[in-house]
Amino acid sequence: MIIAVDAMGGDYAPKEIIAGAIDAKEKLKIHICLVGQSDIINEHLHEIGIKEGIQVVHASEVIGMDEHPGTAIRRKKDSSIVVATRLVKEKKADAVVSAGSTGAQMAAALFGLGRIKEVERPAIVTVLPAKTGRVVLLDAGANADSKPKHLVQFAKMGSIYAEKILSFSNPKVALLNIGAEETKGNELTIESYKLLQDDVNINFLGNIEGRDLLEGHADVIVCDGFVGNVVLKFAEGLAGTMFSLIKEELEKSLPRKVGALLAMPAFKAIKQKLDYNEYGGAPLLGIDGVSIICHGSSKAKAITNAVAVAKQCVESDLIGKIKEAI
Repeated sequence: MIIAVDAMGGDYAPKEIIAGAIDAKEKLKIHICLVGQSDIINEHLHEIGIKEGIQVVHASEVIGMDEHPGTAIRRKKDSSIVVATRLVKEKKADAVVSAGSTGAQMAAALFGLGRIKEVERPAIVTVLPAKTGRVVLLDAGANADSKPKHLVQFAKMGSIYAEKILSFSNPKVALLNIGAEETKGNELTIESYKLLQDDVNINFLGNIEGRDLLEGHADVIVCDGFVGNVVLKFAEGLAGTMFSLIKEELEKSLPRKVGALLAMPAFKAIKQKLDYNEYGGAPLLGIDGVSIICHGSSKAKAITNAVAVAKQCVESDLIGKIKEAI
């Protein structure tokens, strides 16, 4: 198996990306193809003493986070994300992993790999920690505007991801809404509820409110990309703020500091559950190929875990299973 890694994408590229890719190669026993400016990549490989076993594919251009995705993809055809995606299209790699611009990766996947037949809108799936384990949320930002039939497709694709990658049995699906009642919400959620309820291939529980999102009542939670991205970013910010406030309070007196030392293992365990590095990345569902999107601030550990997700997606034939369901 060959995983193409965009070495130039992300806040800590290329050093952390390369380190994570190398770690993944050793742990997962797979082949890694680093895509990007070869002189820079080879310099880093030389510094850490890697002389063989890693394939490097040159890509002269890099797409910045501030560039318009569609325009950048058209103008920079030799950018690292475009070249890495092309390797998957040409069957020279089984999957692509990137921590670069999400918009650029989506555009590269749409133009380079295309959508699965019958899938109108691809969706970004993200895994969140819940009381009972993990919960799948989608769409996390691919589509700011969606139609009810798109949310039904999100539910089907999310269910397959939860079953094949996270080992959920008959995943329970819920619709994120402002109330539990069937009549609550806007036009999108009211109509989506009816379609989800009528689809016999979806284990639909009904609506779920934001406060219950992480309770573990549902395994897959669907919403449009605007709502999903706001939820995701709020959760990231809240976790960071809470840990900062707790740390500030614990440092105010000696007894509290002593208590903090005793509780340190518990704090570390909680922080680990909330750390996106533990989840690595998630696939862009609905694309005819495996394209794993990582957090822009991903470091080596996140990249290693993202490559592991890519490997799982390929081995479980996730794309084939989605084609069957859709």
